Order: sequence, then C-alpha cells, then structure tokens
Amino acid sequence: MSLTLRQKTAAILEGSGKYRKIAHSLDIFLIALIIFNVVAIVLESVPELAAQYYLTFFYIEVISVGIFCVEYLLRLWCCVDKLNFKDDTKSHFIIRLRYIRSPLAVIDLVAILPTLLMVFFTFDLRFLRVVRLMRIFKLTRYSRAMQLLLAAFKEEASSLMAAFFIMSLVLIVASCGIYLIEHDVQPDKFGSIPAAMWWAMATLTTVGYGDVVPITPLGRFFGGVITLLSMGMVAIPTGLLASSFADQLRKRRDAFHEAVLHALVDGKLDDTEAEHLEALRVELGLSATEAHQAIKLMTSERSHSLYCRHCGEKL
Repeated sequence: MSLTLRQKTAAILEGSGKYRKIAHSLDIFLIALIIFNVVAIVLESVPELAAQYYLTFFYIEVISVGIFCVEYLLRLWCCVDKLNFKDDTKSHFIIRLRYIRSPLAVIDLVAILPTLLMVFFTFDLRFLRVVRLMRIFKLTRYSRAMQLLLAAFKEEASSLMAAFFIMSLVLIVASCGIYLIEHDVQPDKFGSIPAAMWWAMATLTTVGYGDVVPITPLGRFFGGVITLLSMGMVAIPTGLLASSFADQLRKRRDAFHEAVLHALVDGKLDDTEAEHLEALRVELGLSATEAHQAIKLMTSERSHSLYCRHCGEKL
C-alpha cells in the first residue's frame, strides 16, 4: 500500500521507516539553521554591527522565519498521521488542536511569533527581539538528552514541587530571622522582610553575592546556620533530577533490550527486524555502539540457550 503525501511528510518529519536518512539530513539542516540564527540574533544586539549589517540580519531573519513557518505548518498538517497523535476516533481538527498545545509545538510557535508580530504591528516591540532567542529551544526536538531531562522533570514533578515548597518555607524563615536581627543596625539593607529576601535567596542558593551581609555577631551566626542548611536544601532537587535522569536512561535501555529479545525469538534477526531495532534505537536516543553491543550480547546468549550445556546438541 503506497503512502499518501501527508503520510510521507509525517514519516520524514518523524524520522521513521525508509525515510530515516532523509529525516536525519533534514534534522542536521534545521539544527545548523537554528544555531546560525541564534548567533545572528546575538550579534545583532551589538549596535555597531546592527547598523553596519542591517540588511544581512534582515535577510537572515526573513529566510529563517520563512523556513520555520513552513516547518511548523507541515508539522501541523501531517500531525494527524503521527504515531503519537493518530486517533481514528477523533476529527483532524481536534487532533491538530491537541498538537498545537503540545510543548514542542508551542516552542515552534514561539520561535516564529515575535517576528510575525513585528511585521503586523507598528508599536514598539523591541523586547520581542530578545524573545527570538527562545528559538534555541527548538533544539529540544533534536536533542535526546534534553528530552530525557524533560521526561525527568515530568516524572519528578510532585517531588520537585515538594522540595521547592520546603525551600520557600526556609526562605521565609531566613528572611524573617535576619530582618529581626539586622533591621535596626542596617535599615537600608534589611529594612523590610521583602528586602531581606534578597540576602536569604543569595544565601540559600549558596551564591553569596556579598552586597548585603549581616554585621552583628548574632546576625553572622544566623547567616552561618542558614548557609549550612542551604547546602542540603540545594542538593534535594539536584539529587532528584540526577536520579530520575539515570532512571529514564535505564528505562530506555530496558525497552531496547526487550525489543531485541522479542526479535530474537527465532534465534536470528532478519532485515525487517534489524530496521525496526535501528528505528527504535534512534527514537530512544541510544548510541549505535551501545545498541550493537546489546544485540551482539543477546544474540550470543540466545545462541547458547538453544544448545545443551552438557552435550552441545541443539535443544
């Protein structure tokens, strides 16, 4: 059964099947374009360069946004045929609406929206020039490491919220404490609890800018206690993310190993199974070396299990 144009477009953008090589080339082109575009936006912030190369920056922006718009519209058009969104029970409009609300689609829209607003509106939108740097987040679509990190955030969302809630309580306690101790001595720096929060935030995050410091003995003692406490507080979300990141990577490896075992039921890999495993490897973000070693090891283990360890005869 031949694929329709929309299905072929979805396969290319998704990087699946026989269009995987084309999709890989397209991904490299888009990654290079995003990086080049971000560098141009940064250089454009220099007044001398912006004045001297105004037309160059203008053409870079127009061409880049044009390509990003085409990409966004193509993804919106063919999302109904993507595996993650395909649903025969819902209309194409509902599926596309769901796609528009997805995180990657929002990033794609934010990448082109500032320039479109500057074209259609005449009031001052200079701040949108900086917002264009959000375009760098489009790299999330092509970075498996970033996708792992986002999955880790999603997995540990409730635990992270609990950790930040505890940190907020400690922040308030630290601000109130240093305010009571130092506000009479340094009314210009600790004149209110909101003003004291700057010191508390810098201390709790172990940054310690040094622009606001307690000068009384009790204030310094209290600051030392908060500093020691902050070391453990900062480690909580860091530890949660590190653990979840490693767990996400382990789950992906386990999923690939399970797929290899399923493919080796008959003791060998045919071309279709090898192509499926390669597509799965790319989707899970595993290296080719790691996948090759996993297939080689499991093939060896499967071969040994087919023969009797005592007589060597095939079971």
